[in-house]
Amino acid sequence: MLQQFKILVEKHPDGYVAYPLGLKGVVVGEGDTYEEALADVKSAIKFHIETFGHQVIESEPTVLEAFVAEAGIAV
Repeated sequence: MLQQFKILVEKHPDGYVAYPLGLKGVVVGEGDTYEEALADVKSAIKFHIETFGHQVIESEPTVLEAFVAEAGIAV
């Protein structure tokens, strides 16, 4: 069965970090490139589901779309 996940990928000075939406628990991937981080998080998702079972997948998708916004805040 093919399950679709929304995955956020962040670029940092020392590489990329990726994490999925719609899973219970913490799942993170990393890499020197976008592609490496994406491959790593896909592997981590598979391992997470194999380890903890399909109940970690949120049955009702709570995130329909994901957006990134930037706002200036006076602090």
